[in-house]
Order: sequence, then structure tokens, then C-alpha cells
Amino acid sequence: MEYLKGLSDAQGRSVLATEGPVAVLAGAGAGKTRVLTTRLYHLIRSGVPAREILAVTFTNKAAREMRERIRKLLGEGDASPGLPLVATFHGLGRELLESYGTRIGVPRFFSIYDRSDSEKAIAAILKSLDVGAKDLSPRSVLARISGAKGEGLRVEEFLEKSGGRTFNGRILAQVWRAYEKKLKEERALDFDDLIALPLQLLEEHEDARGLAQARWRYVHIDEYQDTNLLQARLADLLSAKHKNLFVVGDIDQTIYTWRGATIENLLTFEEDHPGTETIILEHNYRSTKNIVDAANRVIAENKKRKDKRSVTDNPEGEPIVVHVALNAEDEACWIGRKIRELMRSGMAPEEIAVLFRTNFQSRALEEGLLRLGVPYTLVGTRFFERKEVKDVLAWVRLALDPSRESDRIRAVASPPRGIGPTTLGKLVAGKRTELRAGELAKVEAFEAVIAELARASEKLLPSEFVRLVVEKSGMHRIMVEEGSDDDRERFENVEEIASVAARHDREPGKRGIAAFLAEAALASDQDELDRATKTGVALMTAHAAKGLEFSTVFVSGMEEGLFPHQGTQEEDRDEEEERRLFYVAMTRAKQRLYLTLARIRKIYGTDFLSEPSSFLADIDRSLIRYDENDGERVIEA
Repeated sequence: MEYLKGLSDAQGRSVLATEGPVAVLAGAGAGKTRVLTTRLYHLIRSGVPAREILAVTFTNKAAREMRERIRKLLGEGDASPGLPLVATFHGLGRELLESYGTRIGVPRFFSIYDRSDSEKAIAAILKSLDVGAKDLSPRSVLARISGAKGEGLRVEEFLEKSGGRTFNGRILAQVWRAYEKKLKEERALDFDDLIALPLQLLEEHEDARGLAQARWRYVHIDEYQDTNLLQARLADLLSAKHKNLFVVGDIDQTIYTWRGATIENLLTFEEDHPGTETIILEHNYRSTKNIVDAANRVIAENKKRKDKRSVTDNPEGEPIVVHVALNAEDEACWIGRKIRELMRSGMAPEEIAVLFRTNFQSRALEEGLLRLGVPYTLVGTRFFERKEVKDVLAWVRLALDPSRESDRIRAVASPPRGIGPTTLGKLVAGKRTELRAGELAKVEAFEAVIAELARASEKLLPSEFVRLVVEKSGMHRIMVEEGSDDDRERFENVEEIASVAARHDREPGKRGIAAFLAEAALASDQDELDRATKTGVALMTAHAAKGLEFSTVFVSGMEEGLFPHQGTQEEDRDEEEERRLFYVAMTRAKQRLYLTLARIRKIYGTDFLSEPSSFLADIDRSLIRYDENDGERVIEA
């Protein structure tokens, strides 16, 4: 089999072990994506219909890349009718609910609340209950509700388990009920519903469970170490009939326990799935030997892990450079100078990443790169959270479901059409007859546009529909024909929405448009890299960098209390998870790794004298070169 050439023995075994439960423990840079895609291709070549194969990963970006690799292996055109379903967990949940969700009261077409939508809804509910942000913030309330949903709890179970004994717990339950009512009114689900409801559906309805199990004979889960309890149960349910569950993961890269990921899912997989074949991929194809050895030294200090040590045939490479700066500004300028040197030597800026542990660090880093004229992209500035983008999405959702009040309120104001809050209030209250003739004319003109778009949504391709929305809503006229230079620049983001929608043009009509809306709602930080102009250094948190790789990586803020992060409370600190996060950060680098720290760090307006991160002591001194030339003075541009 030609497609197996070039794979290591362990990789080849992973591809060929098609029957029964299989756990692949893949170290950083071990080629797990190649193994997964080759395995899917092997199954298809072996006669398994593509429609009977399911692969689940964690980001839209990873899913797109996997689909493209399989498409190339198959040699098919863009239509690719023979592709397996490759989706994120949330995308899989949407597929299950669209197929079988009416059994539990989920409408055929539903909207998805992103985090900002959920926070706004909860903020309005808290305000209606006269609860101030100092008592309960919308973000903290959403986190509590999300955590409870992630444990499979409903509001009554939450109250019984923990919430009913305190005032905040009772208020939280009250907010939760109102939030669920709001979602139902809007025919919407939130992120957590996309996991909890499909699981509920399959557990409670034998016919739907049987259909789903018969639908996919082979189930693959990427990044299995990042699954929570509900996601693991969903994978088990889907694979229960045929027992062909293939999981790939690395315990050493478990960095999302704060989001509900459960390291035990991978630690106990063999015990939970009798007859499991376990395969270890230890060969690192990405990084130099110095980087691999240093990462091995760091992660070996953890106790809660499987015994695994990465090896590589790559050259030894340059030593890991550690730089001690005077303060955060000094650190940022030193990084900027180094990047400028690398760029002058011929390295493209997009081959470089600057990682940080917490978001507040980005301010000094951005200022330093700007000062030195280094182009960069700050990953985390979400495309789909920009105002003009959310305006278009509101129009699209309203065309699919004219009953959504929140989208109606946004759409009538974007662009403005003379329909104010008083007029809207009368409409919501059912007092349409009280509208004056001029008000009524404006409302009817708006409703006529929505009705026209609703009809068009039945047959147009998603990209065509988005372009029609932009034209009929008046955005093109307001932003391009009559707008300022800033408006015209923002319109480029509006045009980009059609490009995103075009990914779903294989499904014309409402189904494709709904799939596009789901992608918009479920976009992650990493998706921004696909959208960014590929002309700048990537500036991002260590968490956001997982799954990516760069020729050169700078890890900033290597100070005790920052990385490893102290947390707001002593019990918040998980030393092993912090070490895993540092391991992830280190192993993003292919050729060069720089670790920087500041002797003085300003936090909440106060200067603190910093100690070097304890993680630095885990690295063998022979692998490090300390750069001390600029350590005690502010660097001049």
C-alpha cells in the first residue's frame, strides 16, 4: 500500500488497527494528524463507505485541515461526495440535533448563542432581577451554568446538589431558568446544549440511538485528552454497537481541565474499554533535539501521566535562549529586536510566534512590537465578534427565523431605518395598531425586506444569500457608497463573511446557511489565523497555540506566579497542568526557542520583584544559553 510508505512502524500500526478500541498516545510533533487522515483513507480504500466513518476534533481549523488532507488523498474535486463526516464535537452535536432533535423538542433549524450572546442575555436577566454586577457578573454566572451543564446537570439537579443552600445559588437557579426560557423563545441553543442535548437524546431515545450507531461504524476522536465527561459518554454511546472507537491523545498536553476536560478519560481508557490496543507515537518530527530534550526534562517532573519520552532524528539545533529583562517593556523590546534580526536574515514573520500566559501581558508586547515596526497578528480578536459582522449575522438569522426579537432589534438599527425603541416596544407588546402612519410604513418596509430574504434563503447558496443580505439590508449603500474611509475599511470584514459562507455552498438553501451560522457561532481563536493576513508575527496565549507550530517561538513572562500561574486563590494553582501548558508552549517551536522574563513586573499598577519560573530549573543547563547582554537595561529602539 503506497500510502503507508514513509510512516513509522507505530504510525503504520495505528492506521491498520481498524477493529475494536484503539488508543494512540501521540507525543508533540508525532504526526498524529497524518496518522488520522491516512487511517480514514485506508478505511475507505478497504471498502468502508465514507458515510459510515466519523472523525471528531476540537477546532474548526483542525477539522478543515483534516478534510482537505483526505480530499487530496482521495483525489476528488471540491464537491467530494465521498468524504467522511469530520466535525468538531459541537458540529457533531448540531448534526445529531438537526437529524433527530425533534424527539426532545429541538426545532429543525435553530440558532446558536455564542459566548457574547449568552453573556448579554444573562446580563439582561440579572438587571431585571435587580442583581448588580458586583454581586454576580454575567460572565461568572455563565461559567457556573456552563460548568453545571458540562456535568450533565439540569437546573433542578443543580439546586438539589449545591445551589439551593445559598442566596447566590438560588439566584443562579432563577437566572438559569430565565435564560433557558429566553433560549427557547429565540429557538436557540448555547454551546453547552450542543453536547448535553445530543447525549440526552441518545440516552433517552432508543430509536435515535440505534440510527446514530448504525450510521457510523468507525468513530475517531482527536485530542481525546481534552474531552469532558459528557463528550466521552457521547463517543462511547456512538461506538457502542460496533466497538470501533479510535482515540488519539497526549496526557502531557491536557491543558483544559479548567474548561471541564478530564485527564482520566485517557488515563483509564484501557480499563474502560476492554481489549484496547494501545500504540505509542514517541517520535517527534517537528522540533530540534535540544527542544525535544528540554521538553522531556520539563514534563518528566509530572506524576499524573503515562510513561512516554519523545525522541527525534532531527539535528541538535541551537541552544534554548533565556533572556532576563529589566521589566515588561524591556522584555517586549528585546523580543522585537530579536524578531527584527530574524526577519532581516530572511525569516518570514508568520513563521514566528510570541506566546504569553495571561492576556494582560499582550499590552506591553504589542507596544514593543509596534515601536520596532514588527508586523503582528493578535490572535483572540475574534472576527465574528466585530460589530459589522454581528450585524450581518443578525440579518441572516432573522431571515431564517423572523420571530427572533434580539436579531430584530439589532437588524432595524444596522443600518438605521428610522425605527426607534418606542416603535419596537409597541411591536413587542402587540400594540401595532397604535403605530402612526409613518412608523407603520417603515416597519412594513423592513418586514418586506425580511420576507424577501426568507424566500431567497430557500434556494440560494449560502455565499449568494449573504451577498443578497448585504445589498437588501442597505449595508453596501451606507458603508461603501455613502460611508467614510473607516466604513469602507470595515466593509472588507462584511465581504469576508461571504467567503466564509462559501465553504458551505455544497448545501444550498437553509441547511447550508444554518451550517454557516453554526461555524460563525463556534469559531475559536485559532480560526482567526486562517483569516488574518499572513504577514505578521502571531501573538497569542499559550493555550491558543495548542495544535500549531512555528519555526521560532518566544515564551514570555517566565516568572514564578505568572508561568506557572498562581491563580486567584492558592487552591487554584495546578502545578502539573501549568507544567503541561509550558510543555505545549515549548513544543510549538521547530528550530528556535526563546524564554524571557522580567525582573520587575507591574501588576494592577504595582511593581513586583519577580523570581524566575521554577520550570526553568527543570531544563538541563547544557541545553540553555543565557543572554545577558541586555538584561539590566532598557533597550533602545
